[in-house]
Amino acid sequence: MSTNLFPAADADTLARLHRRLERDADTHGLLDVAYRTLDTPVGTLLLAATPVGLLRVAYDIEDHAAVLAGLAESVSPRILQAPARLDTVMRQIDEYFAKRRTTFDVPVDLRLAKGFRRNVIEHLTAIGYGQRESYAAVAAAVGNPRAVRAVGTACAHNPLPVVIPCHRVVRSDGSPGQYVGGPAAKTALLDLEAA
Repeated sequence: MSTNLFPAADADTLARLHRRLERDADTHGLLDVAYRTLDTPVGTLLLAATPVGLLRVAYDIEDHAAVLAGLAESVSPRILQAPARLDTVMRQIDEYFAKRRTTFDVPVDLRLAKGFRRNVIEHLTAIGYGQRESYAAVAAAVGNPRAVRAVGTACAHNPLPVVIPCHRVVRSDGSPGQYVGGPAAKTALLDLEAA
């Protein structure tokens, strides 16, 4: 005799129920962080947004589950896979990789960047498509020319890589330097913009 009183739900039913959960949670203000993943030429990106705007972009090498756990702890445990909230940013990232977009026009939520790191993150948006600035130039631009290493740390903790272009910050000798998505991803982004 089976102990399961309910028949197994099929995939369509589960998808429909999830869409309803997503819609109802958003309608009633219970969805603090929506997320989805997106396959790109530099790997699978996790996109997360609050009602304010895009909160986090994470590379798969950052461990998406760990990133979501961190968001649950630092922002809110009310997190749900809710792709609709991220449709615009997903489309714009696709356009960027297809070379049809050079800037992003999405609201952002920068609560994960504070103090000096936030100053650096805000400056990065001024580095144009296909342009590069050295870590030293960024340090000078944010008013602390001796803080070159701190600029590197700020770039490494950029909550919105790709969208906020920390990949455009390079070493003074022009070599790429480190990157949260790994050196191959940084080189791929720089090559995409240089072509």
